[in-house]
Amino acid sequence: MATFFGEVLSVYSRAVEEDEYDDLEDENEEDAQIRREIEEKREVRVRWCPEVSESVGSSEQLQCSNLIIAVGPNAAGFISAYVLRSENWTQVGWVSLWNERSRGSNRPDTAPQPGEPGCVIYRQNSCPSVLICQCTCYIAEDQLFQWAEKVLGSMQRRSLSVTVLSDAPLAEYKVPDYLSGGDAPFLRALKTITYTSTLPCPLLEQPNIITGLPAAVLSHCQVQRIPAVLFQCFTDVIHPDSVTMETYKPILSCLGTSVKLETCLSVETLQKLTRIHDAQSNLYT
Repeated sequence: MATFFGEVLSVYSRAVEEDEYDDLEDENEEDAQIRREIEEKREVRVRWCPEVSESVGSSEQLQCSNLIIAVGPNAAGFISAYVLRSENWTQVGWVSLWNERSRGSNRPDTAPQPGEPGCVIYRQNSCPSVLICQCTCYIAEDQLFQWAEKVLGSMQRRSLSVTVLSDAPLAEYKVPDYLSGGDAPFLRALKTITYTSTLPCPLLEQPNIITGLPAAVLSHCQVQRIPAVLFQCFTDVIHPDSVTMETYKPILSCLGTSVKLETCLSVETLQKLTRIHDAQSNLYT
C-alpha cells in the first residue's frame, strides 16, 4: 500500500500466513495441480514485437529513461489525444494477462485490437528510450504487484524515471475542510524518496491513500529506489471527459522536452475519445 510521500506500508499477519501454510499441507495432488493451473493462467507476461525482442537480446531488459504509465479512461484518453496522435510513436509491446473481467486477453500472443481493453506499450521514434504504457483493462488484486514487477523488471533501472497518470473519483478525496465539487477536476502528486524534480501540483494530503495499480507501481519503485511520481486526477465524472483530460497537461513539464503535446485537437477527436459506448443506468447504484 502506498501512502503519503510514497511511504510503503507492509501488511503482515503471522496468523493468516500460518493458516495458509496449513491449507497447503492438507491439499492433495489434484488440488495442487488445479492451483498451479490457475496461477499459470493468471500470470502476467510482457510481450515485445520481434524487432524489440532482438534488440533486447539475452539481457531481457529494455533501455528506458522515461516510462509513462496511464491508468484509467481519462489518463489513457489524455495520452491518446495529446501525445500518441503524432506519428512519432510506435507500438512495440503489450502486457498479456487474464482475469474474470479482462477476458479479451485470451490471445496471449496477440496484441489488443484498437478499442479493446489492454495494456499497450509505445516507444518514441525520435527518442527510443521514452516509453508509454497505456492501461485500459482491469487488473485483479492478485495481479497488481506481479504487473509492476514484470513491467518494471523488463526495463533497465539505470537512469530510469517513472511517471504514473491515474484517475480517481472525487468522492475518494478526503480533507478536513470539504472541497466543493466545483473545484474538480484537480491534480495531486505522490512521489518516491528518490524523485527530486519540481512538481506542478500539491502533494496528496493525509489521510488520503492510493490503491490499485498506481499504488503497486509506486511501491515497487520505492523499494527499488527508482525515481517515480504519481499524478492522481480527482474528478466528479465517471466517464472520459475532455476537461478532465486537459487537467493532466501541466505534468509534461516534469518530462522536459522528451514528450511534446498536440495542441490543435479537432472536435471530432475529442468527441471520439469521450463517447460513451456502454451507457448504463445508475438508478440503483
